[in-house]
Amino acid sequence: MDRYPMGQYDIIVIGAGHAGCEAGLAAARMGKRTLMLSINLEAVAMMACNPSIGGTGKGHLVREVDALGGQMGLNIDKTFIQSRMLNTAKGPAVHSLRAQADKNAYHAEMKRTLEEEPLLDLKQGEAVDLILEDGRACGVVLRTGAEYRAKAIILATGTFLGGKVFIGDSVYESGPNGMAPSTDLAERLKEYGLPMRRFKTGTPARALGESLHREKMTRQQGDETIVPFSFMNDELSRDQVDCWLTYTNEKTHQVIRENFGRSALFGGQIEGVGPRYCPSIEDKIHRFPDRARHQLFIEPEGLTTDEVYIQGMSSSLPEDVQEAFYRTIEGLEDLKIVRPAYAIEYDCIDPLALKATLENRAIGNLYCAGQFNGSSGYEEAAAQGLIAGINACLKLDDRDPLILDRSEAYIGVLIDDLVTKGTNEPYRIMTSRAEYRLLLRQDNADLRLTEKGYRVGLVDEERYRRYREKKDRLEREKARLADIVLQPEAVNPLLSSLGSTPVKTAVHLTDILRRPEISYGDTACLDPDRPALSRHESQALEVQIKYAGYIEKQLQQVEKFHRLESRALSESLDYGSIDGLRLEARQKLNERKPVSVGQASRISGVSPADINVLLIYLEKTRRQKAREEDSHE
Repeated sequence: MDRYPMGQYDIIVIGAGHAGCEAGLAAARMGKRTLMLSINLEAVAMMACNPSIGGTGKGHLVREVDALGGQMGLNIDKTFIQSRMLNTAKGPAVHSLRAQADKNAYHAEMKRTLEEEPLLDLKQGEAVDLILEDGRACGVVLRTGAEYRAKAIILATGTFLGGKVFIGDSVYESGPNGMAPSTDLAERLKEYGLPMRRFKTGTPARALGESLHREKMTRQQGDETIVPFSFMNDELSRDQVDCWLTYTNEKTHQVIRENFGRSALFGGQIEGVGPRYCPSIEDKIHRFPDRARHQLFIEPEGLTTDEVYIQGMSSSLPEDVQEAFYRTIEGLEDLKIVRPAYAIEYDCIDPLALKATLENRAIGNLYCAGQFNGSSGYEEAAAQGLIAGINACLKLDDRDPLILDRSEAYIGVLIDDLVTKGTNEPYRIMTSRAEYRLLLRQDNADLRLTEKGYRVGLVDEERYRRYREKKDRLEREKARLADIVLQPEAVNPLLSSLGSTPVKTAVHLTDILRRPEISYGDTACLDPDRPALSRHESQALEVQIKYAGYIEKQLQQVEKFHRLESRALSESLDYGSIDGLRLEARQKLNERKPVSVGQASRISGVSPADINVLLIYLEKTRRQKAREEDSHE
């Protein structure tokens, strides 16, 4: 390995949460000497809030991070204690994997992975300033006075930046989980003119499992057949722990209503904007006064601790009120709280200040990722960290960036929403945000993205070989099935046994498989030459066949989408000089500098009429350029 001068790196990552871990690993694995700084090494991949990975929409992100060569899927597969596939009663587009983690094991496994990465140095140290030269980020200053230089910097500060905790009237500077906040860096970023804002999130109390009355609650078990997050794992088998379901009641609500005035949320102390889709329990009761109850899940935090997480009950009420309202809930009458619920405010950047590569527009070679970009959630953070790490490396190598569009990945939806539309609250991915979600399923994330990960240099040869073999097997099997024709006397006994309508004429096997009540496995008795496919490959094949018509329609929609996305816009284009654009559109377009007409169309304040004007301008410019070229020949 080449020796670098002391304190000299290619890339420095500030923060070692879920965004920082993916950014640092991506950079190191792509051949860059990388320094990752954490204010406390116990914060590496820390699960400061819920001890789980995945969920609705979020599970798609984890699969995509894995397909591109990231670490989150591999890490949770090693450390989960319960696994469940959500939304199975709905179509495959919204099936979402969620795994309960052993949070201490998750942290330890990720930390060990970082420590073993040859080109990555993990250090405990608080960054208090950036070194800027000629409008570019080129180094970091630590609280100790130490300076480290690099060609690119990635900010992944999570909720540490200007962190402030609220528990009733108690307000104090703190990072998550009682760790020290990062205050000096927050002030320096404001001084550098970065458009900062104040967001807020919260977390429920932790309690001792031995104080629960589980017999009064509903058991929530993991799936019998475990589906891995990582495409590198075909099967997983593990003893799983149980979670538990219970509900608030009128007594709970009454205690909380009587103490609204003592909540930091309603008392005016909190300035930051909280997530709409994950409100505190007092906010739920305030906003939905007619709801008789709210559900909460009791989730174990790990195998080496008795602590449990009370999902769905974040709060900023005082500790005595928390004790009172928790104990009104069935099964929690004798609850022993070991960590009270709290709300935390933190500084983050307005993501409209970022390019689609996640590079800052104002300061070159400064990339931003995770909750610093105004998102919420481990999975959203990991996805951004991975893309920031990849793009920092690609820029240093003078290669084209990796920009995933909305038709290619949930990661593309996430980043495009942030940098094009912005957000006024902590952003959370949801399946409803994806226009082409039938194409962006969990089961095909590897087929969509592994090739891209390989081209940028992050996917290794073993993963790429497995991807190619799987793709080839699926393509061959789909073609083979399309050639099989079955006579009524051969297929009708099976159809009758499965409650499906018999056929009167010969039928292709793929037509039988399109019936919702018939699975690929059901037809094995009709197909003695069937090759051996894994369970996951069989499911992926079945989805492709059953939804072929819908998939084709969505592909046609994507083709129209790409027509606008392919119309590139120069960063130097002056929209103020284009006649016909409304004033607001001119201002927004000059401010955002979209990379394509498609991205321009998604900017708030740019109307369809403005897009038509822009298209006419581009066509006139193209024709004028063509005439000038002809005149020179």
